[in-house]
Amino acid sequence: MQGGGSHGAFTWGVLDRLLQDESIFIDAVSGTSAGALNAAVMACGWADGGREGARAALSAFWHEVAGQPACFGPAGGTRSALAPGADLALFNLNQNPFYAWFNAVMRQFSPQQFNPLGLDPLRRIIERHVQPAALLASPLRVFVTATQVRTGQPRIFDNRQGDGGRADLDIPALLASACLPQLFRPVEIEGEAYWDGGYSGNPALWPLIYRSQAMDLLLVRINALSRPSVPDTAEEIADRVNEITFNAGLLGELRAIAFVQKLVSEGRLDAGEYKNLRLHMVADDAGLAPLGASSKVNTSLVFLRQLHALGLAAADAWLAAHRRDVGVRGTLDIRKTFLGQAG
Repeated sequence: MQGGGSHGAFTWGVLDRLLQDESIFIDAVSGTSAGALNAAVMACGWADGGREGARAALSAFWHEVAGQPACFGPAGGTRSALAPGADLALFNLNQNPFYAWFNAVMRQFSPQQFNPLGLDPLRRIIERHVQPAALLASPLRVFVTATQVRTGQPRIFDNRQGDGGRADLDIPALLASACLPQLFRPVEIEGEAYWDGGYSGNPALWPLIYRSQAMDLLLVRINALSRPSVPDTAEEIADRVNEITFNAGLLGELRAIAFVQKLVSEGRLDAGEYKNLRLHMVADDAGLAPLGASSKVNTSLVFLRQLHALGLAAADAWLAAHRRDVGVRGTLDIRKTFLGQAG
C-alpha cells in the first residue's frame, strides 16, 4: 500500500471492499507513509473485532483525519464546503494563497526553524487509533518502511519477530514512515534519524516475499506512473520529481520480480526454489488523474469520502474481473504496465 498523504483514503476504500469478501484471506501487508497508517489501523481493528472491526477502525481513523486539517501539511481543510460528487480537480490547492505562501516558506526554512517545537498533529491521531498491544497481537503481519537519513537505506519495521530478533513496529516507526523532511524534523529511533519511507520503498515488496507464505501479491497503487504533459512551473517540476523519486524503489523491485518470473517461465530457475509470484493491482489512474500533488494535503471530509468511493469502486471492479484468478494466475503484467514492454 503506497503513501500519498490524503490520497491514502483511496486505499481505505479498497480495503473496505476487500474486507467484506470473506473468501479473500490477507496474510501480510506492507505499507509506506499513509499506506503504513492504513496497515497499522487495519491490523489493530482486526485484532479487536475481526474484519468488521478492521473496517470500523479505518473509518474512524479517516474521519478523525478529516477533523485535523494539518496532519499531512498546510491548508488541509480547504474547500470543505464543496458538495459530494464535486469535480476532483476542485480539491487541488494550487490556487490557495496560504498553500502558495507555505511552499515559499518551506524553500527558505527547515522544519527545525519554522516548527522549533516539533508539533505534529498526526502523532495525536495515531496514538488514538493504533494500540501497540493490539498491533503486536494482530493476526495480520505488518511491514512498514522508513528511510534512514544517514545511509539512505530502507528500514523495515515488523510487528512480529523480524531480522533484528524482535518486533519493532510502534508509533515512532509509523511517524518515521510518514515523515516528509520538508514538513517535519526527522524521527529518531535507536539513535538513527528517519524520513518518509517513500524515498526507499513505496511500498517495500521484499518483506512480503521473504516473510510471508502467500503467493498472490496485490499492489494498491495511488501514485501516477506517467503524466500527459511536461511540467513547466517550479511547483510542477518539484511535484513531478517527487513522484518519480517515490516510484523508483517500487519499480526496481518490480523489475527484479519480472526477471525472476521470466527465468522461471523459461525453465532456467527452479520454480520450487524461487517464488513465482502471482501479481495483481488495484488502481484508478483515470479517476485520480485530475488530482495534483497539492491535493495530498487536503483533508476535507467530502474529499476523503470521494477518494474512499473511488477506491471502493476500483476494488469492486477488480474483484468482479479477477476474483477467480486469485490463487491460480497473476493478473498484472509487470513488463507491460511498469516497464513499457510487451510480454
